[in-house]
Amino acid sequence: MIEQDKKDERYKQRQSKIKENVDKRVEDAQTEKGLLIVVTGNGKGKTTSGFGTVARAVGHGLNCVVAQFIKGTWDCGERNLLEGHGVPFYVMKTGFTWNTQDKAADTEAAQRVWQECKKSLSDESVDLVLLDEMTYMVTYGYIGLDELKTALQNRPKMQSVVITGRAAHRELIEMADTVSEVRNVKHAFDSGIKALKGVDW
Repeated sequence: MIEQDKKDERYKQRQSKIKENVDKRVEDAQTEKGLLIVVTGNGKGKTTSGFGTVARAVGHGLNCVVAQFIKGTWDCGERNLLEGHGVPFYVMKTGFTWNTQDKAADTEAAQRVWQECKKSLSDESVDLVLLDEMTYMVTYGYIGLDELKTALQNRPKMQSVVITGRAAHRELIEMADTVSEVRNVKHAFDSGIKALKGVDW
């Protein structure tokens, strides 16, 4: 019993020190501004993370806008849900570039969506913008990196932006407040398992 009491006391001391450190960091974090979040990497879950952030924001009554680059030619569960809660979607609708194989048409489609994005990125009534698969637009040259950076730098102070997609440009990573890299450990598709509606898309 005495040994257990010692263990309990050591546990309390450790937890107390952790709480003290966390409380100090919370107290020191006093800057208020919108965040630039980049979710990149080769693993599954980047878009899911972006939509999770949108869902959270909508749940708190914030105004959100979603732009979907690359994807958008099939039924989208997140869109079905969020449009019903007043979230506008701007969708490229050309599908994957390896399907279209038409750079001019893809660039034009990307630019149409981007023009809507620029309006949202200058609108103080918009609290959160999701730029899903934007990293590809920069990589393929459909949208200029400098133009994107300028729009991000000039957006309203309290507006947050989430950018998703593989191989995020290093300058976007440097600009971002938060960067998460999703690593692929294992994927059902590699084992020949078909994408599952409601789980994978």
